[in-house]
This record gives sequence, C-alpha cells and structure tokens, in this order.
Amino acid sequence: MTDTLSPNTSRELRDRADALLRALGTKLPEPGALSARSPITGSELASLKPTAAADVDAAIGRAEHAFRAWRTVPAPQRAAVVRRLAELLTEHKDDLGELVTLEAGKIGAEARGEVQEMIDICEFAIGLSRQLYGRTMPSERPGHRLMETWHPLGVVAVISAFNFPVAVWAWNTALALVCGDTVVWKPSDATPLTALACHSLLQQAAIDVGADPHVHQLVQGGAEVGSQLVDDARVALVSATGSVRMGRTVAPRVAARFGRCLLELGGNNAAVVTPSADLDLAARGIVFAAAGTAGQRCTTLRRLIVHVDVFGPLLDRIAAAYRQLRVGNPLDDGVLVGPLINGRSYEAMQEALQRAQADGGELICGGDRVDDFGADAYYVRPAIVRMPAQTAVVREETFAPILYVLTYHELDTAVDLHNAVPQGLSSAIFTQNQREAERFLAADGSDCGIANINIGTSGAEIGGAFGGEKETGGGRESGSDSWKSYMRRATNTINYSTELPLAQGIKFE
Repeated sequence: MTDTLSPNTSRELRDRADALLRALGTKLPEPGALSARSPITGSELASLKPTAAADVDAAIGRAEHAFRAWRTVPAPQRAAVVRRLAELLTEHKDDLGELVTLEAGKIGAEARGEVQEMIDICEFAIGLSRQLYGRTMPSERPGHRLMETWHPLGVVAVISAFNFPVAVWAWNTALALVCGDTVVWKPSDATPLTALACHSLLQQAAIDVGADPHVHQLVQGGAEVGSQLVDDARVALVSATGSVRMGRTVAPRVAARFGRCLLELGGNNAAVVTPSADLDLAARGIVFAAAGTAGQRCTTLRRLIVHVDVFGPLLDRIAAAYRQLRVGNPLDDGVLVGPLINGRSYEAMQEALQRAQADGGELICGGDRVDDFGADAYYVRPAIVRMPAQTAVVREETFAPILYVLTYHELDTAVDLHNAVPQGLSSAIFTQNQREAERFLAADGSDCGIANINIGTSGAEIGGAFGGEKETGGGRESGSDSWKSYMRRATNTINYSTELPLAQGIKFE
C-alpha cells in the first residue's frame, strides 16, 4: 500500500522544518553549499554553509580550552548539564522526532523512539556520574596500598551517520560530558538540521545550569571536516560511526598520532531459526529487524539461516507479512516503511539484487521501487531472496531492506554460516531448546558483539554495551562499562609507612 504525495508537499516540508527548528531553539542557517534534503520527497529543506577549515580548528581549540576547567568540575555537577538536556529532550520529544522524520525519513514511531534513546542515555549518564569507580588492590609491600583512578580524557570527536542522526551523538556526548570530556560533533552531511537542533538544546542546557557552553562544539560538512578531526593531535578520542571503508581510513591515521578510536562500523547480521522455534514469534521479530528503518540500521537483519524442517512455514509467514507492509510517507499514520536516504542507496540495492539472482538466488518478493513519490524520492518494497549458498554478495553489507534466506540441517553448520562473514555486530537465534540457545552464546557460537535469544538483531537497549567485533571495529558505546572509553586510567601506589621497600623484594641500599 502506498500514498501519493501532493505537489505542495516539498514546500510544506521546508516550512515545517523551519517551524521545528524555531521550536527547538534555533533557526534555518544562512544558505550555503551544504544541502539538507528530505528523503520523503528528495527536495531541499534548507542549505547551510559548511564549517571552514579555520573554523574547525577554532572549534577544537575552544573545546580544548574548555576541557581544562571542565575536567576539574566534580562529576555529579557535570551531570547537571546532562540532566537539563534530558528535561529539554523530554519537552521537545515530538518536535525533534518529527525533524528526524523529515531529514532521515524514519517513520514517526522510530523517530520518537530514537529521541527516547537520547533521554534514556542521559538518565544512565546521570547515575554514572556517581559511579566512575576505580579499584583498590592489595600491595605486596607492607604499609602500601594500590589503587586505580579514572580521569577525563580530553576532547572527544564524534562523527555520526545519517541513520541514527541524534541517538548515537547522545550515546557519546552524555557519557563524555559526565566523564569530564568536551565534545566536537561532526554529524552526517545528510542530516545537518537535526544536528543544529541538538546542539541548540545542549547549549541551552549548559547555560541553564551555569556551565560553559563551549564544552560542546558543532562542525558541519563533508569528509574533509571529519578528516581534520581525525588528524588533529588535540583530539584525544575519535568516536566514528559509519562504513567499514571509513573505518579503514580513520583507524590508522588516529593510531599514527597515538590517539584513540572508538569505531562502530558495518553489520551483516544474521538470525538462526531452529526446529523448536516459536514461528509466529520468530516471524514478528524477523520482519521488524529486516524491514524496520527501510533496512538502514547497522543492526538490520540481513541474513536468515533456517532449518530445513521449518523453512517453508516460516518463509510463508514472513512473505505474507512483507506483502502487507505499508510503504509510504513516514509522516502518515500506519506507514511502516519509509524511503531510502537517497538514490545511491537505491542503486546499491538494485545492484545487490541483480548479483544475488545471478548467483542463483530466487527473489521471493519485493525489491521494486514505488514510483508514487516523485523522481527524487526512493521508496522500495523490502525484498526477500532465497539463496542456494552464502555467496560474495551475501557476505557484504548492503544498506537497504534485503533479507537473504539460507537453509541448514545441523546447528553447527548454521553457526559456521553465521560466522562466515567479515562483520560481527549483532546476531540472534530463535529456539525453545536451552541447549541450542547456550550453544549459540558459547565461546564457539556467535562471534558478534551482540547475541540475542528469541528477539531480532535490532532494538538494543542503552543499559548494555553496544558494538561489535571483526570489521565492525571493536568499539563499545552506550551502557555497561563503555564509559571507560572516554577516560584514562591511572594506577596509584600509596606508601603510608615510614619505610621504602621496593617491589619484587629488590634491595638497593
């Protein structure tokens, strides 16, 4: 099912974006070469000037200067900024969610859910501000004590992607601020307006609690802006979300100057379905994970590995659900699948489908473009492709709603298939057999950073560390002890005796 957009929609979207920015405490910037386009129609919402190289340098300088004082503020006091940000996000949840829909094309429920993630990570960070724990260890020397302390790291550069234009920034920024770091944010050049809104809210939060607003800087532009952050020695940590190709460029350059990286790169996520699985539950989890956000999540389900005994019944359920998915304007109620971000994503999807069929794949449903929304808007029906084997195209991540389906006979074979890709972000198994579940979670089971039982691959909660292995980059963001990425550790030895014994019993007298 689809809905045709009216000829006036593009103008209405521009006006709405302007109104939302004003409600969020900012306004449309002066026009420039950086275009903010809405995937809903493919039309321009606004244009703005990219941040010049000299201004990027100045932003890093301001963040570095602010860090010198910010690191000495007690962590619970630093959390006041994050607490106020959470209040502002709660107040403006619908406005910011709608702006995410306009600029990234997410349906309303997912866009509002992304803003809720921001609120959730703020709440987590507020509690964390009183829990930046070190350890005390026994010393081998009498009258001595060993302990470790955690200190602010410095300037953190956050480079984020279009598909989660606000949540990933908040994951990093909320933690970095309570850890005593300052932040320079380079958002995707596809979502500059949501970045303006978030920066405005954080600036207001800092002002409201009497903190230095320079603790957060926003720089806008293309790859050249990100490169400047990557190469600047004043930037202690580069947290970058994007493609594996981007990570291959970023990591060695940061390492060459002995900086730190936190990388969240590609995902080629799979779910295994065993004969004992609840097929109705599995089908619901699979459809959301594979088709949600039009397949444009790093945790999107891209490979489905199904036991031969349940392949037919499960595929029938999923295909029936796919045929009922409503594709259309994400601002409309009832729409479940919005647009791809741009024409390049559509072309990549079509190329992948052609390669899959050339490899012997059978297109079960979907893959076709919905033409009702104009030449510059790219709406597609999510596709299911049955594959005879895990070919090269299946082992690659295509950032679009394609679900490759494979079959297996033995669970060990399924696990081997699951792990035989370069990426290692998220994974799932649907089973009611405890042995199968434990096998999947074991050391020789899923090799991903996220392994789920009876839920899909997407929809991670902020309480757990988020990230993956292999070409996904090894980074961890959000919950658990991810805060340690934003701090430096110091081991302290305290001598409270009147003697000076040396370690390992060494005598030097």
